[in-house]
Amino acid sequence: QVQLVESGGRVVQAGGSLRLSCAASGRTFSHYAVGWFRQAPGKEREFVADITSGGTTYYADPAKGRFTISRDNAKNTAYLQMNGLKPEDTAVYYCAVALFRNVGTASDYRDWGQGTQVTVSS
Repeated sequence: QVQLVESGGRVVQAGGSLRLSCAASGRTFSHYAVGWFRQAPGKEREFVADITSGGTTYYADPAKGRFTISRDNAKNTAYLQMNGLKPEDTAVYYCAVALFRNVGTASDYRDWGQGTQVTVSS
């Protein structure tokens, strides 16, 4: 198993930026794809972004052009840079890791962090 801890969530104004971090513990972190998901209260968890073990990135439509996913395998850490935040981005953000996943399919991501709250005020 990979243990994951998200951090960086804050209350920010619309138009602001945040960088979320996902710190991982596990000897095989570099072999995993990393996904970012988010969930608002009473709503289903939705895919945000994914990065493969080789560094290829994928984004859900709401994230394209605003969010950037990256990873630093030497630090066992993945990141989600969020710019131009909107109130509809308000959610708990989770990172997760997967092997042999279909990008964005939550059930394929086996280990999850506890989440970090992002609140965007208008």
